[in-house]
Amino acid sequence: MSNAALWIVSVPLDSSPEEQLEELNPVLHKAKLGDAVVLPFPDFKTGTLSSLLALSESLTKADPSVQSTLAKTVDQIRSLTTSTSPSGSGTSGGPSDRASPLEAHLVIDDGRPYLDYLFPGPWSWDLAKYRIESRPLPDVVEGLLKEVASIENGQRNKGSQYALVKGQLTTALRKKTGNLSMRSLAEVVSEDDFAGTNESEYLETVLVAVPKNLVKEWETTYERLSAMVVPRSSTKLASDDDFVLFSCAIFRRVHDDFAQKCRENKFILRDFTFNASEIEQAKADLARLETQEKELWTDLLRLSRINFSELFQISVHLKVVRAYVESVLRYGLPAAYFATVIKPEPKMHSKLLSTLSTHFASLGPKSGKMKKAKGDDAEAPMGEFASVLEGEYHDFVLFEVERFD
Repeated sequence: MSNAALWIVSVPLDSSPEEQLEELNPVLHKAKLGDAVVLPFPDFKTGTLSSLLALSESLTKADPSVQSTLAKTVDQIRSLTTSTSPSGSGTSGGPSDRASPLEAHLVIDDGRPYLDYLFPGPWSWDLAKYRIESRPLPDVVEGLLKEVASIENGQRNKGSQYALVKGQLTTALRKKTGNLSMRSLAEVVSEDDFAGTNESEYLETVLVAVPKNLVKEWETTYERLSAMVVPRSSTKLASDDDFVLFSCAIFRRVHDDFAQKCRENKFILRDFTFNASEIEQAKADLARLETQEKELWTDLLRLSRINFSELFQISVHLKVVRAYVESVLRYGLPAAYFATVIKPEPKMHSKLLSTLSTHFASLGPKSGKMKKAKGDDAEAPMGEFASVLEGEYHDFVLFEVERFD
């Protein structure tokens, strides 16, 4: 329960929800364990015992899946808001830093922090979104889970679209980084650097990245690396921390031999041909990718915020259904229960659990039929519904609402 932010607790109704809340809260306040508010159950169409058992079984399996979808959406928001854009700056020249507090995005559609949706509330079933009138509970749950699946598919598709464009942009930007032995030379050299051989049928200008500790060796040996190297044609074009970029003129027919000699001497012959139109096209493509990535980032963050809000609200509705179904299975009909949302104080979960067990101790004998008997005469679990009756058990119904951070 270390990650539980809120507890949903349900017990039989003895008087009125308000009176039972007035009895519970002083107990919680006295020991500084937390605070509680009333959680109203809607007027569900209960159905048969068999259908409730089957529904409890399916909800037990569905709940972790819904929480996983919620967690993935939170992870998506976190990844979008804890880093800068791939390009480091927007095409418009604006700030590139996209970092912002996660909690600023984990809100419901009215702008409140997501936990405020349930506590302090007040919470009520959203009849406009999730119709329950004349609908069996299994149909209500099926509708909620279909909505989760639809949201998850939309989130996955938009995330994949963004990841594809971001990957393309990252690849394009990677060509602009690194040292002179590997980075793109489109922004390092100009057309003038090739002017001497551009119109020649026999000569070409080659670019060589020379390690800084081998510059002197290059300058004294490049003319003899191969036959047909134009004397005194070496020109320094650029340098960085590791390499110096030189150009020199050679005859086209000795290109392969010159390249081999460069490798043998640890000089790196760059495979680069200056083409002004291709360079301009590459710049245009990069600008387009930067714009597209920024737009998709904005769209994905907006969608993720909306989806988190919707998923959290659906999750709460499903937990309310679980609490109601478990209450009916434990305490029977008519469906008169006192349900409450408790906000535990930090690090007080164990003590709160003990206090609630004491406060609701009178429920033990009433719900003893739900506990597993000891010894050889223990009643066997109910076949396919065994998992409904197994696991952690308390004399009161308890479900947790997890915190996402």
